[in-house]
Amino acid sequence: MTLIGAPAASAQSIRTVAEEAILIEGSTGAVLFEKEADTRMPPSSMSKLMTVYLAFEKLKDGVINLNDRFEVSEPTYRKWRLQGSTMFLNAGDKVTVEDLLQGIIVQSGNDACVVLAEGIAGSVDIFVDWMNEKAKELGMTNSHFTNVNGWPDDEHYMTARDLATLAQAMIKNFPEYYPYFAEKSFTYAGIPQNNRNPILYNMEGADGLKTGHTEAGGYGLTASAVRDGRRLILVLNGMSTERVRARESERLLTFGFRNFDIYPLLKSGQVLDNANVWLGEADQVPLVIESDVTLSLSKEARRKMKVKVIYDGPIPAPIVKGQPIATLEISSSDMKTVTYPLVAGESVGELGGFSRLKAAFNYMLVGSSGRGNE
Repeated sequence: MTLIGAPAASAQSIRTVAEEAILIEGSTGAVLFEKEADTRMPPSSMSKLMTVYLAFEKLKDGVINLNDRFEVSEPTYRKWRLQGSTMFLNAGDKVTVEDLLQGIIVQSGNDACVVLAEGIAGSVDIFVDWMNEKAKELGMTNSHFTNVNGWPDDEHYMTARDLATLAQAMIKNFPEYYPYFAEKSFTYAGIPQNNRNPILYNMEGADGLKTGHTEAGGYGLTASAVRDGRRLILVLNGMSTERVRARESERLLTFGFRNFDIYPLLKSGQVLDNANVWLGEADQVPLVIESDVTLSLSKEARRKMKVKVIYDGPIPAPIVKGQPIATLEISSSDMKTVTYPLVAGESVGELGGFSRLKAAFNYMLVGSSGRGNE
């Protein structure tokens, strides 16, 4: 297990014209920048990520496979053939799961979402129920789905933070399928369409995920890029034009790569200090961090970082190995202070009889106190 800090960039260090935004470290989930990240918003086609997530899950579990074919029903064809983005499916087409996924991811096909949902769950309503259940399971606490393609509905909403959570889970859980998001074009029925994700064309290491646009939500993007083995995930929404969306996504991702880094600070089992013991068979007990500690920090915050070990001492015996007895505090300018428990690295028995009296007498002569070490 790794303990992760979650600092946030100073509000003065970067700004965006997006109405909602969040930038996170892909490996740790640490928030590098946010703006109205918990405000409910129309996610538009970005909510198709949940439709894709469930399909990937069914593929991984062996419930469906990429070569399975789902038929396009006449009602689905009639309803969605002219409704927003389309894969240009025709009634009666028997379409493979792989083509439907590419039709959603690359072409943003509203029709493809419905056909895939009907094919997997039997009905859109059942699939939507699964979407809402999966959102809760993933910790997406402020999202609600009423359809499978992001069609405008007042009760269909997500937040930037929830979209980042979903994107992070997608990348982590389905590495075998995630490369679909990097495809720049896909052709179905002889009609080629290009991926609308602007960073795929102009940013080094960009490999996903999904654009969105409605009149109510403006232009949005859930994006990800990798540089030198480090992944960032960005969600933006509420921009006025495609050009602004492209500019802001590249600018904020570049900001994250240039100004932040991942710092592995401590290893599980590392002894950080020794605490004085009151009336114990040993005078001191080692203070141990139980898990790795990795922080995503701005370079300025790393230079100014302070680390303290805090405990009220002396700690009375008996002490059991693994018992929480102290706190590690890490602070700096431009980041939230984070704390982690420190545990006893050894058990320390309680003194008895004459030894106990002698130790108490020595303590009154010498004294002892807790510490706040840097």
